[in-house]
Order: sequence, then structure tokens, then C-alpha cells
Amino acid sequence: MCEKSGNHFGKDVLQTEQTKNTDGNFDHVEISECRDTNTVCNTRLYRRRWLIVLLFSSYSLCNAFQWIQYGIINNIFMKFYNVSSFAIDWLSMIYMLTYIPFIFPVTWLLERKGLRVIALFAASINCVGTWIKVASVQPNLFWITMLGQFACSFAQVFILGMPSQVASVWFGSDEVSTACAIGVFGNQLGIAIGFLIPPILVPNVDDMNELAQHISIMFYITAAVASLIFLLVVFVFQEKPEIPPSLSQVALRDMPTTQYSYLASIARLFCNKPFILLLISYGLNVGCFYAVSTLLNRMIIEHYPGEEVNAGRIGLTLVIAGVVGSLLCGIWLDKTKTYKFFMTGYLPLGFEFAVELTYPESEGTSSGLLNCSAQMFGIAFTIIQGKIIDHFSTLAGNIFLCVFLFIGSIMTALIKSDLRRQKANSQPQTEVIADSSVHPQDGKSLKEVKM
Repeated sequence: MCEKSGNHFGKDVLQTEQTKNTDGNFDHVEISECRDTNTVCNTRLYRRRWLIVLLFSSYSLCNAFQWIQYGIINNIFMKFYNVSSFAIDWLSMIYMLTYIPFIFPVTWLLERKGLRVIALFAASINCVGTWIKVASVQPNLFWITMLGQFACSFAQVFILGMPSQVASVWFGSDEVSTACAIGVFGNQLGIAIGFLIPPILVPNVDDMNELAQHISIMFYITAAVASLIFLLVVFVFQEKPEIPPSLSQVALRDMPTTQYSYLASIARLFCNKPFILLLISYGLNVGCFYAVSTLLNRMIIEHYPGEEVNAGRIGLTLVIAGVVGSLLCGIWLDKTKTYKFFMTGYLPLGFEFAVELTYPESEGTSSGLLNCSAQMFGIAFTIIQGKIIDHFSTLAGNIFLCVFLFIGSIMTALIKSDLRRQKANSQPQTEVIADSSVHPQDGKSLKEVKM
């Protein structure tokens, strides 16, 4: 049986068959043959696509868990390592800082080597980081735990902007938003678990030997999970399906590689006014989330001492609301394409909206720039809100963030919805290929603007 029976593109023929992969396993696929007067093209949806996106979500989850595992029990790690609260904040902010300089070479590597190489880098570096932290469970080894966290933050560069790329490469045009939401779901679920589990595994005890034992257990569990996921990525994760899943992917595969220039692509993105508005509004909204997540323990413990577990539950509630919003948003977008009318589930919305506004530019490049904006705003908001909390109050710090959330909402409403990828998927293949070789803004071919 075919997973779906509808024709994706309104063309003449839809067939269903069972094919054998090169690795000897059978995958159920959808085959859509689109015909016009000049061409015949095939697209296929492989059942393996769900395994790929779930595996991606798994290593994204493991990495995201480690981002917040220190911050949510900030006061406990302060006591164990005998460092300041600001030093523990940097165990979270290192994720944001590392992303900014490394996202550009990583995006270039994605364009040159593809998804599988990026996945292997992400899972392996994340695994190494977890084992470094296992060796840091002594009060005088704060620098070791910072080194391990740096390794995990470097792995994040290979993860954070990939959901839209995985969705576009493996999924059909009417399910890319749902697939992207599932990819983001792994990251959000990891943050949720990072809020919930550390306060339970690492209680606030006075005996330093007992506290070290609790921290060690948490680090060993994380390392074991990361190692298992790395092995799964090595043996299961595939680069791309043999036959593309959508007309837009058909067009991109038919585009000569010599026509692509990474620097020229970035230059075109910064000339795209709707994308610039999205870049700033996304950074403002997600940066506020990063700041609140990093400083949540400080905000709660200041008013309710000893309530580390409940602080984690509050963080869990915050993220679960976003997870539900992400999944519902993804499903709704696949049906309606009304991108700019959502403020919940902003992570997958931002990724997919960026892809629509910038097609045929690389999904990894647009997503990488969005995340870079979020990291820069996240660092600034975390430091400034922390200082406001220290010198004024928690309420003043939250009002500071609310002002920027309001500004981000207004900017989102001003974005013009130019859904280029959807237009490409609704055209005959010959028109799509022609459009993908000419930049829609300046009328120049990619070859002409190559740097």
C-alpha cells in the first residue's frame, strides 16, 4: 500500500510500487510522474524519510539537553565548582557564542559534502563532549567541564540549522513543514528534558562527595545516550533519497554545481528585504527565549530558595507549550501556507518561512543565518537581563524582554509573504528549472553573479 494516494502536483499520473534500496531493504514509496509537453519527471517519497528525521531529532535532543543542564541548577554548580553565577551562565552562552563564527564554514561544508557528513560530525563531536564532561567531576576542574561544553556547543553548529534541510531533501512539498517541525521538536524536547531531569538527578546537598556522585551519574547517562546515537548515525543515516521527493528538489539537483557560489548566495540573501525582516524578528523572539531559559534558575531561586525542581518544571512547561505550537504550526502550514500569522512554534515557522522567501538558495544557509541572529541576540539579552535582575529586579528584567518581543511581533507582521518554493512546486518542471537558474530579484543567472 502507498502511504498516501493523492497527487502532489496535480499532474497526469500517480503510481505506487515497492522498490528495493541499494542496501537491500525494501522501502514503500510514492511515485509521482509529472508530464507536460516537453518533459517527464519522477518524484518519490520513501518510508525511510521518517527514520532519517527521527534520527536527526534524536541527536539534536541529546545536544540540546546539554545546553541547559547547567543553567537550570545554576546555584548547585556554583557551589560545586566554587565559581560565580555569571561563570555558570557562560556554560549556556558558550552554545550561542560558538555558533556565530563557525556557522559559515559549516554551511559551506554542508553545500560541499551533504547531510551525512554533517550528521557524522554532529553526532561524533557531541559524543566526545559528553565523555570530556565525565572527566570533569571534581571541584577544581571547572575548565574541563567548560571544554566539554565547548565541544558540545561546536556540535550544535552542525545541528541547529538542519531541520529545514532534512525536510526539503527527504519530504514532499505538502509535508515539509511538518517534517521541519519534527526536526525542531527534537531540539525542544531536549531542552524540556534538560529543564526536568538535572534537578532530579542532582539534588542540592551539602556533602561535596555525594554531590559529585550525583553529577557523575548525570554525565555518564548523557555520554551513554550520545554514544548510542552516534553508532546509529554511522550505520543508518543516509545522504539523500535516490529520487527527489518534490519538483523543487528535482530542479535543484538539475542545476549545475558550477553555478553555485556560497558567497554570492549570502550576498543575495542580504539583498532580500523580507528575509532581513525575518532575520531580525526571529533573532529577537528566539533570543528572548534563550535568555529566559538561561536565567530561569536565578529568577526562581531568588524568590523561592530550594525550589530547583519546581524551577525545572516551570522551564518544562515553557518548552512543552512551544513543542505543541511547533507541531500544530507545522501541520497547519502544510495545509494553508499562512506563515506570518503564527507567533507560537516560532522555530520551525522561521526556518520554513525563510526557505520560502529565499528559494532557490540553500536551506542550510538561510537557517544558519537565522540561528546566527538568534545567538547574537541571545548573548546580548542574557547578559543585559542578568545585570538588570542583579541591580533592579526580576520584573524589570522581564519587562525589558517584553519590549523586544513586541518589536519582533510588529516586524513579523510587516514581512511580505512571497512563497517562492510553493510557486516552484506548482509549476511544470521545465519552468522550475528555468526559474532556479535565474535569480528572481535581479534577473541575473547564478553563473553571472558567481564570486
